[in-house]
Amino acid sequence: MRTVGLKVLKNKLSEYVRIAAAGETVHITDRNTVVAELVPPHQPEQPITDKEFLAKGIREGWIKPATDRTGEPPPRLAVATFDKIMRELDEDRGDW
Repeated sequence: MRTVGLKVLKNKLSEYVRIAAAGETVHITDRNTVVAELVPPHQPEQPITDKEFLAKGIREGWIKPATDRTGEPPPRLAVATFDKIMRELDEDRGDW
């Protein structure tokens, strides 16, 4: 970490910007008091997959995984056929 006075920084700005771009933090002082920092650019995080997202949520505790106590698949709900649903709709429309 480097420290540079404001007056020197104004005269050699490009040099200190290159130092920060290389990964070093530069403290800027005014009358021997740190008033600012030049820091390396923030590297954006790589996008994560859904699986990684869920794993992170479980690990950090803001997602609770589902539990299945029986070990069997969930029960299937009764499903009507398309034709049956359409007939019922037609019958309902006839009541109007």
